[in-house]
Amino acid sequence: MNETWFDWKGRLGPLRFRLSDRVFRPSTVTTLIAQVLEVEEGDTVIDMGCGCGILAILAAKMGAGHVHAVDVSPDVVEVGTANAEAHGVADRITFYRGDLFEPIPEGVEADLIIGDVSGIPDELAAESGWFPDGRGGGPTGAELPQRMLQEARRWLKDTGRLLLPTGSLQNEAAILEVARGLYGSVRELISKAIPLPGQLMAGRALPELVRRGVAELSQRGSRHLWQVRVWELSTG
Repeated sequence: MNETWFDWKGRLGPLRFRLSDRVFRPSTVTTLIAQVLEVEEGDTVIDMGCGCGILAILAAKMGAGHVHAVDVSPDVVEVGTANAEAHGVADRITFYRGDLFEPIPEGVEADLIIGDVSGIPDELAAESGWFPDGRGGGPTGAELPQRMLQEARRWLKDTGRLLLPTGSLQNEAAILEVARGLYGSVRELISKAIPLPGQLMAGRALPELVRRGVAELSQRGSRHLWQVRVWELSTG
């Protein structure tokens, strides 16, 4: 494992986090979720797609009773636990490696689920280098988030909430269609336009995804931008 470090300047920062080359590096999406993260004292939280554990640790610092943090990275338990220990919240976070909710013990009922799973098309994930394993969220980037939404419903309390990031690099409409079919309320909390690295527009994957109507971009001068949104879902 090649160890690196990340200096978090977002909410509750500055904080320093340990990373590895097999753990997802925090992004603008992470920062946006942190901005709208609200945790009540004693809440049970599930952080799905936790990476190095930043959002799980923030939730614990904000008063969560326990956080169940899951990621597919082979380093998630070691890296996440080390970060939780460094920030004094290891007694309230359990890290698991696995596929979505599979490793979480039966009987857990969440007040809040953070659903930040990989959500860009596979071919774009492979070309972008944004994900350590090179895998995205399915052919259109909607497939993994849709499956997460379907599975999350049984882990969420009747009064619970789910934070869902979506973006215009994936089939966002398909994700929101599933969300609205499963949850009584789907409310946009925050959005941000993010400049795209020039090499992605010069590559093969993104122009083809735009041509097929999977991805949508805007333009500001010579720069192309994609849109990220964070939604709050609830059954009420």
